[in-house]
Amino acid sequence: MGLLGGKVAIVTGAGGAIGRATALLLARHGASVVAGDLGTAPDGTGSSPEPARGVAGEIEQAGGAAVACCADVSREEGAAAVVRAAVERFGRLDALVTCAGIARRAPLLELGRAAWEAVLGVELAGTFLCLQRAAAQMVAQGEGGRIVCTTGMAGLRGAGGEAAAAAAEAGIYGLVRAAAIELEPHRITVNAVCAVAKTRLTEDLTTFLGMDALSPEHVAPAALFLASGLCGERSGQVLGAAGGRMSLYQLVESRGQHKDRAEIWTAEEIAEYWAAIAKPWGGTGGM
Repeated sequence: MGLLGGKVAIVTGAGGAIGRATALLLARHGASVVAGDLGTAPDGTGSSPEPARGVAGEIEQAGGAAVACCADVSREEGAAAVVRAAVERFGRLDALVTCAGIARRAPLLELGRAAWEAVLGVELAGTFLCLQRAAAQMVAQGEGGRIVCTTGMAGLRGAGGEAAAAAAEAGIYGLVRAAAIELEPHRITVNAVCAVAKTRLTEDLTTFLGMDALSPEHVAPAALFLASGLCGERSGQVLGAAGGRMSLYQLVESRGQHKDRAEIWTAEEIAEYWAAIAKPWGGTGGM
């Protein structure tokens, strides 16, 4: 029956490259899938039910179970709609994978508020709203669950011309860490995939020119792992998927520098001891 036999999963952004690959893989492993997608252009404009219907149709043609949901996850009613679709069609919800995203690139000094709000609305608010609704359903069921959020390199390392995406993706990291702590008593794991793949949102970036090996199909197994029992009790993790490479992203604090006495640091002292403050664990230094 596969890793998700008898389970019900929602995949948002299922009409896009990474979302589609993820929805198809989860279905091949036995999950009944809600394919959620508003069907917008890459910049978030317009809408169409066809992308979600197309993925749901592919799953059904392959012998799986799926339902399409054309919903705007940046709005509360859209997030509620995808969870309701899972419960009404399949009776429960076991996993959520958030892949919805749009692209509005501009240099920082030229980035307009409308573009900023559009990106954060879909990627950060959309992730939060779906996570919140899905978690509430899982808590009510009392049987635990798996939540997998998609973040990106811009949010973890920064990227020029990507201020809105970077802010949204960094916010997703913080959300995942906080949700992992709060939902642990309910046996709900919350993790993230840092996806590096060539999609319609990234194909125009110089990084991805000629890089067909960085495919959405390389990312989907990371989401499957985190959405399945193979994940175990791991929570609050960020699993990087870039082509044939898997890695774990971790926030690392330096060893730091302590004063010998309980005094307030001066700015001048911070400058003087910067090398010691920044020294990684394993180094030495004193003051």
